[in-house]
Amino acid sequence: MRRWWLALVLLLSAMPALAAMQTRPVEWTQGQDRFSGYVVYDDAGPAQRPGLLMVPDWYGITPAALDKARQQAGKDYVVFVVDMYGKGVRPADAAQARAEVSKLYPNPALMRARMQAALAAFRAQAGKVPLDLRRIGAFGFCFGGSSVLELARSGAPLAGVVSFHGGLHTEAPAAPGSVKAPLLVLNGADDAGQKDAIVPFEQEMTRAGADWTFVNFSGAVHCFALETANAPGCRYDPRAARRAYAMMRLFFDERFAAVGGNQP
Repeated sequence: MRRWWLALVLLLSAMPALAAMQTRPVEWTQGQDRFSGYVVYDDAGPAQRPGLLMVPDWYGITPAALDKARQQAGKDYVVFVVDMYGKGVRPADAAQARAEVSKLYPNPALMRARMQAALAAFRAQAGKVPLDLRRIGAFGFCFGGSSVLELARSGAPLAGVVSFHGGLHTEAPAAPGSVKAPLLVLNGADDAGQKDAIVPFEQEMTRAGADWTFVNFSGAVHCFALETANAPGCRYDPRAARRAYAMMRLFFDERFAAVGGNQP
């Protein structure tokens, strides 16, 4: 009996560990400020895969945001959840979230610097996680959508950038030739906060020479891709969300194939 038990223990110890979704904290600095985010990936194997910066909505890093990162990472991507506010700054309600974004929206240079620092921190994870440095993109929700658009305006050489119901206006429009990353902008057609910003945004991106695609989802308002959103003017829309996530997947499939040399 004892020999049988010992043999079973040895057999089990020799078996590879079951694959699991990893959510690991990462810290970085920008200037004098320290930030704390997460890298999320499935450790099923060592094969490198594309990376995606993900910037949450104005509540920042929450359990729901980490769930969204795991959902989008799956077995296909390494996702880096970006902290835009600073280590330990986690808004507890809408008033605190509004106070934090109010410090950043008027200062696109600061938003771009923080996004650039997060991108550098993500790149530094290569070798620790199965990240393919040739294939990195970014996506974000609401304030996070605005953040990834500012990263694109900064000239970051990403494979692609996707904004879900992000703010389109900026205090520092992109200069001609500055936007290097192709853009997919997913917007709620009934988002009252963005209606007057759409044409100026399209004109800005055209003047900048950007490769941009803008999609309006009928009947959708702000926050349409966030399952937790359930307020007037900021509400989850299952139909729009389903189509928007499918469009993002197709967009990144095309972009990562292009930079990986698998298509002309």
